[in-house]
Amino acid sequence: MTRSTDIKVADVEPSMDRVAYRTALKFGGVPTTHATVFTVKMRVETRDGRSSWGSGSMPFGNVWSFPSKRVPAADTAKAMEVLAQKIARAYTAFDDCAHPVELAHRFEPEAFRLADEVTRQMSLADPMPHLSALVVASAFDAAIHDAYGRVHGRHVYECYGPEWLEQDLSTYLDERFKGESLASYSQVRPKPRLPLYHLVGALDALTDAEVKERLSDGLPNTLGEWIVKDQLTHLKVKLNGNDANWDIERILAIDRVATSTAPRAFSFSLDFNEQCPNVEYLLEVLWQVKEKNAACFDRVAYVEQPTARDLKAHPENKMHAAAKLKPVVIDESLVDYESLLLSREQGYSGVALKSCKGQSQSLVMAAAAQKFGMFLCVQDLTCPGQSFLQSAGLAAHIGPVTAIEGNSRQYCPGANTAWAAKFPGVFTIRDGHIDTSVLSGLGLTA
Repeated sequence: MTRSTDIKVADVEPSMDRVAYRTALKFGGVPTTHATVFTVKMRVETRDGRSSWGSGSMPFGNVWSFPSKRVPAADTAKAMEVLAQKIARAYTAFDDCAHPVELAHRFEPEAFRLADEVTRQMSLADPMPHLSALVVASAFDAAIHDAYGRVHGRHVYECYGPEWLEQDLSTYLDERFKGESLASYSQVRPKPRLPLYHLVGALDALTDAEVKERLSDGLPNTLGEWIVKDQLTHLKVKLNGNDANWDIERILAIDRVATSTAPRAFSFSLDFNEQCPNVEYLLEVLWQVKEKNAACFDRVAYVEQPTARDLKAHPENKMHAAAKLKPVVIDESLVDYESLLLSREQGYSGVALKSCKGQSQSLVMAAAAQKFGMFLCVQDLTCPGQSFLQSAGLAAHIGPVTAIEGNSRQYCPGANTAWAAKFPGVFTIRDGHIDTSVLSGLGLTA
């Protein structure tokens, strides 16, 4: 069965920009000072010949998506650039005509095949991970969703019901989802506003005494200054995962700064960047924080994936005990439905959605997580400009998500300037919130 609303890709125009960070951001022990932002414009055509352009954007985030002790970061970044070029060429020869979610499902094996090709071509010591391939492919997927909405004169979140997408969710998940529509697990209209999780990096100064070199660019230099400026209520705490005493004291110190700066209700998320050696480490940190400051412990909303991302290689890392204390969400490990099911077996109780894994996959994983009663959040990849709109739109249209991460305003604010002029409420924090009501125009991010 075919639908007249189905589309095929007609043209692809990729581009890349290098964005410098205002201050260094540490991930998994590796400080990063810049990002490559990949943007792609794509023209799609309907079966009856109508066409429209759409666009998608995403930073490559190679340090996060392609961590390696044997491949230098410069080479992992280059590999992602090469893959982007290959995917662009592959899409120009991709003749399938379908809904964007189905197109992504059909194209994904080719993206992984091309990633393997890049590994061989560049003689990489470690193969390009599926996660890294998903990040590269995500800008294309977003552009197709954007173009689909535009060619039909709709907000694309209106276009996920059975009248648009022939396949039910069992096509992408399993028989438990037979007859279920993607539209049942997403909202047509966005939530009007969402609190923003502000990132407190492991290198970030909390107080004036910790500022090594004050930046005179009009933006805050300390956590306390950020809390005052944006009236923050949600803080994402980056931790090291290899020094329990440091991690415990860092959480407590951030709590002291937050509560002394503004007497309001705060929520924290804890991000160990997979560096915890085992679940016992996480349990020790949580119990010590609770013992030293019970109110601080109560402010912890959830914990991001604390241990190694290769779940199959580390079956000993069961999260059942930790999940009894706080929701523990799968993040880096989540690359497909199989990994979601495995994470549930290993005790994970939540799912971190990321638009950098693709609009299509994010919607499908959000549906699965909701059916299984899992905690849901939407996380960032230091997404600037259009890529942040994509991420914020995802958070605003998935019912159980209660907040959104966004740290490009901290680390690369200049990359937001053009889009902030068009969507000031999304890029300006008021009362700790952003305005997501405007994310309802034509396409994905109009």
